[in-house]
Amino acid sequence: MTKPFTPAPWPRKLRSQHWYGGNSRDTIYHRGWLKNQGYPHDLFDGRPVIGILNTWSDLTPCNGHLRELAEKVKAGIWEAGGFPLEVPVFSASENSYRPTAMMYRNLAAMAVEEAMRGQPIDGAVLLVGCDKTTPSLLMGAASTDIPSIVVTGGPMLNGWFRGERIGSGTHLWKFSEAVKAGEMTQEEFLEAEASMSRSSGTCNTMGTASTMASMAEALGMALSGNAAIPAVDSRRRVMAQLTGRRIVQMVKDDLKPSDILTRAAFENAIRTNGAIGGSTNAVIHLLALAGRVGVELTLDDWDRLGRDVPTIVNLMPSGQYLMEEFFYAGGLPVVLQRLGEAGLLRREALTVSGRTIWDEVREARNWNEDVILPADRPLTGQGGIAVLRGNLAPGGAVLKPSAASPHLLVHRGRAVVFEDIDDYKARIADEALDIDETCVMVLKMCGPRGYPGMAEVGNMGLPPKVLRKGITDMVRISDARMSGTAYGTVVLHASPEAARGGPLAVVRDGDMIELDVPNRRLHLDVPDAEIARRLAEWRNPVPPPAGGYARLFHDHVEGAETGADFDFLRGCRGRAVGKDSH
Repeated sequence: MTKPFTPAPWPRKLRSQHWYGGNSRDTIYHRGWLKNQGYPHDLFDGRPVIGILNTWSDLTPCNGHLRELAEKVKAGIWEAGGFPLEVPVFSASENSYRPTAMMYRNLAAMAVEEAMRGQPIDGAVLLVGCDKTTPSLLMGAASTDIPSIVVTGGPMLNGWFRGERIGSGTHLWKFSEAVKAGEMTQEEFLEAEASMSRSSGTCNTMGTASTMASMAEALGMALSGNAAIPAVDSRRRVMAQLTGRRIVQMVKDDLKPSDILTRAAFENAIRTNGAIGGSTNAVIHLLALAGRVGVELTLDDWDRLGRDVPTIVNLMPSGQYLMEEFFYAGGLPVVLQRLGEAGLLRREALTVSGRTIWDEVREARNWNEDVILPADRPLTGQGGIAVLRGNLAPGGAVLKPSAASPHLLVHRGRAVVFEDIDDYKARIADEALDIDETCVMVLKMCGPRGYPGMAEVGNMGLPPKVLRKGITDMVRISDARMSGTAYGTVVLHASPEAARGGPLAVVRDGDMIELDVPNRRLHLDVPDAEIARRLAEWRNPVPPPAGGYARLFHDHVEGAETGADFDFLRGCRGRAVGKDSH
C-alpha cells in the first residue's frame, strides 16, 4: 500500500528564501536585480516562488500557444498568493529536430533539472506538449524532487479532408503509402496537407503527445481531466489557471514528485496505456522516469501489467476517432474509472490534487460509448504492449497489438535486410528488390547509439510493388522507435541494438524469422553457433562521434530496455542545492 501523505506545516521558510530572505549583501543582490522588472518588495516576503517552465518555441509548433497558457498559469499563481516567474527551458520538437528529438530528451531533462536546482524556485509548473517535452520535464522535476505539476497544451482539433476525419501523423503515413501505390495523386496529397493541422496543439490522434499527456494524468502528476482538452478550447485555459492555483498549495504542503511517482502510480500508467492504445514511446519514457525516482520498473512489468488490459479507447491509429471526440466523451477520467471498476487500478495512488486517483475519477461519466467502448466490446481484448524475447532480441523488443494486423501476429518469413536507414531509402522503391508481402523487413543501426538517438523510422514504408497489390502491412523489425501516430505489425526497440553488437546486427538476407506475439517470441532461425560466429566477426561500421553532445550521448546513453537515459543520471534524485557563490 502507498503510505498516506502528511502535509508539511505552514508557514515555514521556503527554499527561495535562501536567495531572497533577509538583508545580507547576497540577498539584496538577488532581490535587487529582480526588482528591475518592477516587482514590489512585499513579493519577497516568503511566499511560494513558482517557476513556470515553458517549452514554448516557434520551432516547436505543438507548443506554439504555450505563451498564452503561461499567462493563465500566472493568473492562478497570483490568485493563490504565489509569485510566478516564467522560465524558458529546452524545447525538443519532434517536428523539427534532426537527427531526432529523442537524442535531446536527456539533454532537455538535464537542462530542466539544473534550471530548477540552480534558481530560487519553490515549485514548478511544467508547461509541455510535444512528445519529448513532457517526459524531459518530468524527468528533470523528478531528479530535483521540488513540488511540480504538469499542464499540457492539448491536442489539435480534428482534421477533415473530403468528408473524412484526418488524424495527424496517421494519415500522413496512410496518404504517403497511397501515393506510392498509385491510389492518390501528389496534388491530392498536397491538398490534404492543409487539412491535417488546422489549429494549435499536439497530434489529434493517440500519438506520443496525447499518450504522454495521459501518462502524466494517470501517474497523478496533472490535474484530473487535463490530458484530452483541445488546445483551443476555453477549458484548456481554465485548466492552466487551476493548475497555477494548485501548485501554490502543493508548495505549502511540500507535496513532491517522490510522493506521487510511486510504484502504484507507474502500474496505473502502464495499464492506462493499454486501455487507451497508447504509444510504444511511453515504454521508454516511463522506464527512464522510474529510474530517476528509484522505482524498479522493467520491460517485463509492461508485459505483465498491460497484457490483459483491453483497449477501450477507439482512437486512431488503433481505432476510428480523434482526441476531440475523446474529450467530449469524458476523457481519461472515464478510462481510469473503468480500470478501477475492473480491479486494474491502484486506487490509493496519490495525485497532485492531494486526493487519491480513485477519489478523482469515481464519479466520471461516459458520454459516448462509440469512443470509449464498454469493457465487453473492446477494440482489442489484449491491448497494452507486447514484450517479445528470443535469440533476435534477448534484451527484449516491443510491439503494439492494438495497431497490428491480427493475421501477422504469428508469422514466419524471409528476412529482407536494410543495413541502415540510408540503405533502406536507397533500395525500398527499387522494382528489382527481392521482396513480397510474406517477407520480414529488418532495419539495423537505428537504436539509441546507432542512429544516433533512436529515430522514429521503425514503421518502414512498404515497397511500392507490394503496395500496388493492395497490401498495407508487413512484419517489420528494428531497433528504432515508431511514431505513436503510426500503425502496423512493427517490432521495435530490439535490444541490444545493432550498434552495440546485438544479434540484430548479424541478420542476413534470406534468414528465416519467426514472430509469435501470443507466446511473446521473436526468433532468428539460424543455429546458435552460426550466430556466435557472425557476432565474433562483426565490426561496427559507424565510428563514434568526434566530440560534443553527440559524443556524450554515444558514450553514456543506456539501452532502450532501461529507458535510454544517461547512465550517470539514474538514482540521483534530490541532490542538494550547492552553496551560493556570491
